[in-house]
Amino acid sequence: MHPPQLQTDPAWSPPEPDVRPAYQPVEVLLDGSGTWALGRINAWWHSPEGEPWCRLRLIGAATAPAWRRYDPERILLLPTHGI
Repeated sequence: MHPPQLQTDPAWSPPEPDVRPAYQPVEVLLDGSGTWALGRINAWWHSPEGEPWCRLRLIGAATAPAWRRYDPERILLLPTHGI
């Protein structure tokens, strides 16, 4: 279930004390196109129902980071070290 604010306000964000900063490279499946893009998760938050949400920024995009429900089928976490 999406928080009601997120459904209508793209600038919505969860309460700052509940946000956990992160630096996680990802690949993101773009809606409808079937192509993948590089991005970065720079924060995590869990909804009251326990669903993980991430603040996601696409590399090279002119858009600001946005909160999205984490879906491992559409957002692939990439290794940050050790390869």
